[in-house]
Amino acid sequence: MVKNKKDEQLEQFRVDDRNQKMTTNQGVKVSEDEFSLKAGLRGPTLLEDFHFREKMTHFDHERIPERVVHARGFAAHGEFELYESMERYTKASFLCDTSIKTPVFVRFSTVVGSRGSAETVRDVRGFATKFYTQEGNYDLVGNNIPVFFIQDAIKFPDLVHAIKPEPHNEIPQASSAHDTFWDFLVNNQEASHMVMWLMSDRAIPRSFRMMEGFGVHSFRFVNEQGVAHFVKFHWKPLLGAHSLVWDEAQKISGKDPDFHRRDLYDAIEKGDFAEYELGVQILAEEDEFTFDFDVLDATKIWPEEDVPVKLIGKMTLNRNVDNVFAETEQVAFHAGNVVPGIDFTNDPLLQGRLFSYTDTQLIRLGGPNFHELPINRPVCPFNNNQRDGYGRMTINKGPVSYHKNSLADNTPATSSAEEGGFEHYQEKIEGRKIRNRSDSFRDHFSQATLFWNSMSDAEKTHITDAFIFEVGKVKSQSVKQQVVDTIANINVDLAKVIADSIGTKPPTGNGSDVTKASPALSQENMVKKPNTRKVGVIASRAGDMNELQNTVQELKEAMLNVEIISDKLGSIGELPIDHTFLTTDPVLFDAIFVASMSEDKKFKKESDRYVMEAFNHFKAIGASSSATAILVGKEGSPGVVNSGEGTAFVDAVTAHRHWTREV
Repeated sequence: MVKNKKDEQLEQFRVDDRNQKMTTNQGVKVSEDEFSLKAGLRGPTLLEDFHFREKMTHFDHERIPERVVHARGFAAHGEFELYESMERYTKASFLCDTSIKTPVFVRFSTVVGSRGSAETVRDVRGFATKFYTQEGNYDLVGNNIPVFFIQDAIKFPDLVHAIKPEPHNEIPQASSAHDTFWDFLVNNQEASHMVMWLMSDRAIPRSFRMMEGFGVHSFRFVNEQGVAHFVKFHWKPLLGAHSLVWDEAQKISGKDPDFHRRDLYDAIEKGDFAEYELGVQILAEEDEFTFDFDVLDATKIWPEEDVPVKLIGKMTLNRNVDNVFAETEQVAFHAGNVVPGIDFTNDPLLQGRLFSYTDTQLIRLGGPNFHELPINRPVCPFNNNQRDGYGRMTINKGPVSYHKNSLADNTPATSSAEEGGFEHYQEKIEGRKIRNRSDSFRDHFSQATLFWNSMSDAEKTHITDAFIFEVGKVKSQSVKQQVVDTIANINVDLAKVIADSIGTKPPTGNGSDVTKASPALSQENMVKKPNTRKVGVIASRAGDMNELQNTVQELKEAMLNVEIISDKLGSIGELPIDHTFLTTDPVLFDAIFVASMSEDKKFKKESDRYVMEAFNHFKAIGASSSATAILVGKEGSPGVVNSGEGTAFVDAVTAHRHWTREV
């Protein structure tokens, strides 16, 4: 693999301890690492044992505070390539020069759960990208959902307090299905649009590789002439955006709580690199007030049918981290890390984030020098008069650490805009100091209804079931009733179904008269590919070896990942058996194919379980001509292929799910 500039920079920090002599952190060779220094064989340990004290002290301090939100994360390295120059809109060099390959580091995460929580919970997913550009680091810190719960950052602590485990019993972990979250929702109705996304399939993605990303906020592009445009950022996965089903997500949390990180790690190790196209929605400043929503409101989308997404480049994640702690845990993102050509807007949620991130890193990473950690260092030089502090790595030479000065010829010197110096966009500001928000931020339901109108029948069913599950967990009858009455402002029929299921009075609202829909919001309209889909092939060790080999070969040629499952480990001919029925589970596969059966009763029982589980989760199921008996009762159902014809099965896998079984 060709190394990029960030890889080369990190090389000096990588250490392989194999075949090396043990030393202390000061480089002193260690003669004994099993026994502490004692006063006699059975005497007390001596304080002068510097090796023991260093080893134990380091161990005592190995854990840094986990993130308050986005604690459970996984990351990978990669690179970004530009399709066409965007110099008409921005002077950011990495978005103007198509010959540049920009190193990137991307961290995916859940928001609510602790570091030890499961990965397939219903939650928002973080999608944070650090671009190591030649002009400095640019961080696009977003989510897999394009809107957020609140409009002003001052309410962020309240939101997190409400959605986190309730403080009196620390329950439930990594879940919004409890009283305080829904109490927050009904009393802060600006969250109504976001909660529709949270109850949708978007909140239980199939994979990080099959998940959209969004910058959420409206930012600014500024070109060389100083002309600005509003911009929103999108990441579009080349595999399409696809999700789990709720029952499946819950079972995976038990079977493999590391499901998403394992999927990304294994895919990169196999060479199935995760790929995303960067899209931008661009809006001229004179069009700021032409819509029925405020373009600076983080609880609103810009519908793609109104403001098209222009695809401008591709990001490829092609290398796993060498050390999760040193890279994934110590990486410090900040929405305020921008480069010339990208600037902020007055979105009040974004404005608050510009303070919060630095403040967070100071406590998490032990002081002001977190930018010097290898994963956070820019690939371009950095020079300033900042000095000292916890964890300082730079050894600054010379007596001068202030500006202006004569002893160092007034260096480091500032740069003009022509020399690449960052200059903030000179937006005209008028107004009085006030604690309030614009009336244009006060519509909380129209886009929530737009989202509902845009869903397929299957997606609407899943949203309905999610509401019934989540609100059904709420103990307060008052809060449950308030939820129903709030949802009635989005869709009264949806509210009636929820009310009937959770034991509240019918809604009092009149519903919404919004009829507009945005087809781009439905995952059913996303691209569908078989590539890297994981197929579990059940095979008897006494089955037809040639038929199995042909099946596996055919599936692999269709870009599917195949893993063989049997009753015992070993091999079938030259094909190794990857799993037994006990070491894996049907929920961990995108499809099940039965290549051959055994007369053993336990084998049949387990095979039936795998097929039935896949059938209940609307996945593709196939069987060879010798194993079609396993499909009895399911013949003719969508996505069930009752012959060894690989093409039909591959087509069924490509469809992702066969929702008409649900109807």
